[in-house]
Amino acid sequence: MTAVKLPEKQKRFADFYVELGDATEAYVRAGYVIKSRNVAKSAASRLLTNVNVRAYIEQLIASKDSDRIAKQDEVLEFLTNVLRGKVQEDFPLGMGMGEQRLVKKDLDGKDRVKAAELLGKRYGIWVDKQQVEGQVVIFKGEENLED
Repeated sequence: MTAVKLPEKQKRFADFYVELGDATEAYVRAGYVIKSRNVAKSAASRLLTNVNVRAYIEQLIASKDSDRIAKQDEVLEFLTNVLRGKVQEDFPLGMGMGEQRLVKKDLDGKDRVKAAELLGKRYGIWVDKQQVEGQVVIFKGEENLED
């Protein structure tokens, strides 16, 4: 995806819009001179229809989503690391007299089994066999038809 070039105020408007979700407030914070809130609202609405501003906003949102949301490979890698015992969790260890400290401990076997199960489902390793019972109904004259 190619970077969209925008004048500085339009870029600030788009940045504030993505952050705030309020076009009018984004317009004001971007530094545009306004006569009233209604004028700012109208101008902000016009800016949102600008093709370059819209493209820049979509790029920002896509970038934020990719940082926030795990991709398929990331999830599979994590499950594989759990399965192989490479992931540890913090565990509160009692030191006596009500005192505790956090220590790293390997995940329980049930966690590793669950990771294996999820990976197995993903790769279709576990196939449930189903028994299907029923009757085939043939209508008169149907046996002569081609498949």
